[in-house]
Amino acid sequence: MNRLTEKEEQIMKMLWQRGPLFVREMLEQYPEPKPHFNTVSTFVRLMEQKGFVGHEAFGNSHRYYALIKEDEYSRSALRNVISKYFNNSMRGVVSALVADQKLTPDELRDLIDQVERGKPT
Repeated sequence: MNRLTEKEEQIMKMLWQRGPLFVREMLEQYPEPKPHFNTVSTFVRLMEQKGFVGHEAFGNSHRYYALIKEDEYSRSALRNVISKYFNNSMRGVVSALVADQKLTPDELRDLIDQVERGKPT
C-alpha cells in the first residue's frame, strides 16, 4: 500500500472522522492559518490518484470520501515500520518497547495471555 504524507494523513483523518466532505468543508477543519483552497484540492486529487480517496460529483463540485478504512491503513503502516526498522521481527518490536519502558510488565503479561488464548482483547 502507498504511504500518505503528513498533510495527506491530516485530510484522511478528517474523512475518517467526519465522512464525505467537500474541499471547503475540509478547509473549515483546519486551524489558522488555513491553507489555500487550491492546495487542499491538489492534495485530495493526488490522494485520489493513489487510491485512498474517491469522489462523487455534485454539479461542478466534488465530495470526497475515504476508500480505505482507518484500521486497514494503520495496520499497513505498522507492518511497514516493522519491516523497515525491525527486519519483520515482532520480538524486536517488543524488545524495543520494553527497553524504552513503553511496555510495562503487566502489559507484557496481558499480551502473553492474548497470544496463548489466540484472541486480541
